[in-house]
Amino acid sequence: MASFEVIERERLRLVKVTLQNETVRTESGAMYYIRGNIQMQSKAPSAGGFLKSLATGENIFRPTYTGSGELYLEPSLSGYHILELDSSEWILDSGAYWASDATVEVGVERNKFVAGLIGGEGLFQTKVKGRGTVVMAAQGPVEVINLQNDRLVVDGNFAIARTSSLNYRVEKATKSLLGSMTSGEFLVNTFEGTGTVLLAPVPYWQVMMLRQISAVLPKTSR
Repeated sequence: MASFEVIERERLRLVKVTLQNETVRTESGAMYYIRGNIQMQSKAPSAGGFLKSLATGENIFRPTYTGSGELYLEPSLSGYHILELDSSEWILDSGAYWASDATVEVGVERNKFVAGLIGGEGLFQTKVKGRGTVVMAAQGPVEVINLQNDRLVVDGNFAIARTSSLNYRVEKATKSLLGSMTSGEFLVNTFEGTGTVLLAPVPYWQVMMLRQISAVLPKTSR
């Protein structure tokens, strides 16, 4: 298996991948620079895969890199989380997938219509399963929440991943519609059962500052 490492330079974070005659897959456009004998390949999807991508909105071009050397991925103000799969299956938040071993199967999970439409997670999410390493983008440090026949309620979409064993749904914050509307929360994301949820509830300060600056900048019309 390839070696994945998150490194920090000048307050930016990037992923370094060390390959020894191995293959990894990344999100389209993730490559920053390569050192060594590593070949990139981006195959056109099958007709079925292309039609599926049109229906789901998932990126159909995820290039692979094969060989020996070092692959560096694009830096970001946000962070990255390394997840080790041991024949397990995870559902990732939209946009969270960044890279993985070629041994990891990358597919699509379709959420229930209401949950996907109003829950903030989207109708379709990335599903990863098998054995190997997966790298995910995260707005801040990741907290691992293990549930044992338990329930986790999240206000917002900062849950970046969950095991497929959990039941995910969107529901009212309180039992009554009026109570939910007046609570200031209204709808929440609920994870229930036995499994694991990865949360990134607190963004890195650079990300928070950039959001605050963007919020006060005047919007210009073209």
